[in-house]
Amino acid sequence: MDNNKMEITLKVTVEEGNMIFKGLGKLPFEEVYELIGKLNDQANRQLAENAGNNNSSFDHLNNI
Repeated sequence: MDNNKMEITLKVTVEEGNMIFKGLGKLPFEEVYELIGKLNDQANRQLAENAGNNNSSFDHLNNI
């Protein structure tokens, strides 16, 4: 199996997630926008599940 196609699961705190988004925001947008979107979707889905869908959001695209 191609290692570039394998998926991994990372567990980080919201604060650590914010740091990841902040770091990605310093890179050229055209290189990271798909990754930012993928991470944002996954984080929002997990937060909604954990918070009982109480409108929790991890939308940090606007904070980069």
